[in-house]
Order: sequence, then structure tokens, then C-alpha cells
Amino acid sequence: MQRALAGLYAVTPDEARTDVLVFKVGQALAGGAAAVQYRNKAAGSQLKLEQGRALAAACRAAGAVFIVNDDVRLALELDADGVHLGAEDGDLAQARSRLGPGKLLGASCYDRIELAAGAARAGADYLAFGSVFSSPTKPGAVRAPLPLFAEARRRFALPLVAIGGINLQNAPEVFAAGADAVAVISAVFEAGDVAERAAAFTRIYQQQRMQQQ
Repeated sequence: MQRALAGLYAVTPDEARTDVLVFKVGQALAGGAAAVQYRNKAAGSQLKLEQGRALAAACRAAGAVFIVNDDVRLALELDADGVHLGAEDGDLAQARSRLGPGKLLGASCYDRIELAAGAARAGADYLAFGSVFSSPTKPGAVRAPLPLFAEARRRFALPLVAIGGINLQNAPEVFAAGADAVAVISAVFEAGDVAERAAAFTRIYQQQRMQQQ
């Protein structure tokens, strides 16, 4: 599962229409997204359940990792592959216990190595740093400098995810800095051709890995 968390990690936009969301995610999966995180800050519990079920099925069919943002209960109800938690989304050790050993636990570490160390001790399966660049989704987010990934790579034997303001132009330097995956919302889902945009990110990842071999 950890090995699959590499390349494009597509994070869903706030979309009220389930059919539209499922279509867009399907396009991202067709373009090679290795993982999808269901994140909808505007949805109520029933809509989240409806959308989550549909996206879980789509990811299973595509062989992609399906992660739920912020909500351990929903992740378990959907039998998702895991959950992603921010610093204010609950205790990581408790989440690890609730999820059990077979599910992924991702942790937002912002720009702080000490948060990453605590997350690793609590049983996190991957560590996310960001915002790497200025992000339209979270314009006021703390910035995580690219050299942080090299330090994290030296200290932790876990997949590293970069998030925040990542696009086709800057993705190569993010992978070169040491990130295993790039978590992207706008640059994928606001594209005119979601499948082709996802494929472009996937190609960048593959090219970067070939150069590093």
C-alpha cells in the first residue's frame, strides 16, 4: 500500500453533484492517479456517505488507493484504504488504534519535522508537508520549503506527500526535492481535460523517477 502512494494523489474539490464528482475522479483515475482523497468541506453527512461510496467503488475498480479526509468514522464505514488527518482532526495514536493495522493513516505535518516525528511514532503510514507553494485552496497556509523533503527523507522511512499550489510547471522540482507523491486539487480538477492533466502529472513523476535510478 505504501508503494502505491506515489505519483499523483488527487484530492477532490467541494462538489455538490455526485455524478459530476464521480465523472471527474474517474477521469483522474484514467489519467493515472495512484490515490484519491475524498475531501468535501461543504457536504453534509448523507452526501459524504453517498459520494464516498461511489468514489470508493471507482478507486477499487481502478486499483487506486482511496483515502478519506479528516473523518475516521466515515473511512471505516466506507471501508476506505485509510484516512488523512490534520493537526486539529484528532489524536493520531487513537486513529491508528481505530483503523487497525490494515488501513493507511496519513498526517499533515505542515512545515514541521517535529510533527512528522510525532506522527511516525503514532503509527502514521505517510507524511504530508505543505503548503509547498501558494495555494488557491488555502491561501493563508503556512509554507513548507522544498529542502524540508530532503531532511524528511533522511529521517523517515515513510512516503512523503507534497501539497499546496502544485502544478505542471513546479511538480518536477517537488519530486526532485524528495516527495513521493503530489497532492493536487485545482491543477487537476479545474483542467478542461482532467484525464490528460492527470496523465501529465503521472508522466512527470515517471520521468523524474527514471532520472533518479
